[in-house]
Amino acid sequence: MKPENRIATLLLSVVAAAALSTSALAQVSVRIMLAPPAPVYEAQPVIAPGYVWAPGYWALNGDRHVWMHGRSMLQRDGYRWEADRWDQRGDAYVRQVGHWERDPGYQAVKPHKEKKSKHNDNGNRKGGKDKD
Repeated sequence: MKPENRIATLLLSVVAAAALSTSALAQVSVRIMLAPPAPVYEAQPVIAPGYVWAPGYWALNGDRHVWMHGRSMLQRDGYRWEADRWDQRGDAYVRQVGHWERDPGYQAVKPHKEKKSKHNDNGNRKGGKDKD
């Protein structure tokens, strides 16, 4: 085998190994055996029009849960906010991160444009002369 081919083969195998190792790292999941505490009650404040409320949730910080306060977020037309939650799967708990979900009942509202009249206020055509 020529030296150029050996170098090309070596480089190709290094790139392939790196690609395989990064894709394997992207599929890591964490199973938590510690149940999150009960949700904390937070009074929902008055929110400005065009915003939605994302309620607080328990997040994991190392080996303990910490409360993340609720927040207002800019609303997305045609979507609804699905809040963060913890699901139990067997003896483990898995956090489902909050996300936007398409709202199947959403109907877009088109603003009503008022048509311009072809006549002026006294009933005559614009630009025309009044007949008396």
